[in-house]
Amino acid sequence: MNLFSFLFSSSLGRKLIMSLTGIFLITFLVVHCGINALIYMNDGGETFNLAAEFMGHTWYIRAMEIGLFVGLILHVVQGLYLASTNANRRPQNYAVNSASANSTWYSRSMGLLGTIILLFLVVHLRHFWVEARFLHSINDKNTMFTVMVAVFQNPMAVVIYVLGCLSLSYHLLHGFQSAFQTLGINHKSYTPIIQTVGTWFSIIIPFLFASMPVTIFLGLIK
Repeated sequence: MNLFSFLFSSSLGRKLIMSLTGIFLITFLVVHCGINALIYMNDGGETFNLAAEFMGHTWYIRAMEIGLFVGLILHVVQGLYLASTNANRRPQNYAVNSASANSTWYSRSMGLLGTIILLFLVVHLRHFWVEARFLHSINDKNTMFTVMVAVFQNPMAVVIYVLGCLSLSYHLLHGFQSAFQTLGINHKSYTPIIQTVGTWFSIIIPFLFASMPVTIFLGLIK
């Protein structure tokens, strides 16, 4: 079996792709959250706009953007495939009688949570990425910050973003540790550290993301 066949045909290979792309996407979340959190400078979006301008017009950042989308697509496709395969293989009596005793509900719902996050991403990309890359509506007067403020004047948009972040939190609660475990990074000395870091990461990052539309909607960020 060659490497390509192993990665895309075997269960272990698919899980390996899920883990590697998952860790890559986790690092992206840190960067993305850090840049977005610049709105809390509360300087009319000046610092945030500078960072957004740098990210949008630097060639190596744009090149990494391609890698990000490839990683995201691989993660979604492999995840949905594994979720579907696991659901088909799982006996009904196990699912009814003992699933809750052996695992958490969110670890059994990774496919559903991932689907919700994917739908949220479609909305998110339409609100910001499409505006900046294809509609070219971002300029000196209509900055990324003003677009963000305009989007989050709509309470429905705020609700969608908060629900998306909640789904992300539960997705990370299982996915963070699972990614390292699949890679064989599992030992009594450092697994508890990974679990602790993963739990806090799964709370803090989604909370920061969710707080942004809420604080803008409430008029705390201007």
